[in-house]
Amino acid sequence: MSERSGIDEETAAGRLHRALRALAACDPDVARAIERVGLPAPRSRAPGFATLLRIITAQQLSTRAAAAIQGRLEAALADQIEPEAYLALDDTVLRACGLSARKIVFGRALAEALASGRLDLDGLTAASDEAVIEALTALPGFGRWSAEIYLLFALDRLDVLPADDLALQVGFQRLKRLDERPKAKAFRAATESWAPWRGAGSILLWHFYGAATLDEGG
Repeated sequence: MSERSGIDEETAAGRLHRALRALAACDPDVARAIERVGLPAPRSRAPGFATLLRIITAQQLSTRAAAAIQGRLEAALADQIEPEAYLALDDTVLRACGLSARKIVFGRALAEALASGRLDLDGLTAASDEAVIEALTALPGFGRWSAEIYLLFALDRLDVLPADDLALQVGFQRLKRLDERPKAKAFRAATESWAPWRGAGSILLWHFYGAATLDEGG
C-alpha cells in the first residue's frame, strides 16, 4: 500500500496471524480457508483524516472506481491530505475528481469537525469500540459500516465485524457453504463464536472472497 500505517506492519501481521491461527483452531472452515488461500496481509491504514476521507470516497463504489477518485483527489491536494487543504478546494475541483455532491458535503463536514477540534481522533485511540462508533456516526455520511472499517483498519481492533459489508457476507456464505447470503443480523449472530477475533476473521473473509476494501486497485 502506498499509505503507511502508524501501526508497525510486522507487529500488525503478527497479531493478525496469531488471531487467525487461534480462530482456525476453533473453526474448521476457517482452517480450510487458510489452507486454501493462505494467511492475508494486514490492511493497516494510518489513523486520521486521510483514511476517513478514503472511507467516504469508497462508499457504494467498486474498489477500482474508488481508487481512481482517490488518486485524482490526492493529486488535487498535492498529496497533502489534511482538513485545511480539503476545505480550501473549490467544489468544482472536487466534482472533477469524481466526488458526488453528497460526498463533497460529507468530506467538508469531516474536515470542519477535525479543523475545529470538535472531533478528537487522538482521543478515540484509547476509546471503546462503541465510543468510536458513536463519535464517528455523529458525522454526516458515516454509518456503522464506515466507523467499523475505521476501527478495523486504522485502530487495529481485531474483534470488529463490519457485518453490513456485502463482500464479507458473500465470503461467509462461501466459507460456510450456505444456501443464502446472511444479512447483517444473522451474520453477527453466526460469528459470535469467533469473538475475540471477528475483525481478524473479517480480513480473512475479504481475502477469501477476493475483495480489496480500501486498497488501491481492483
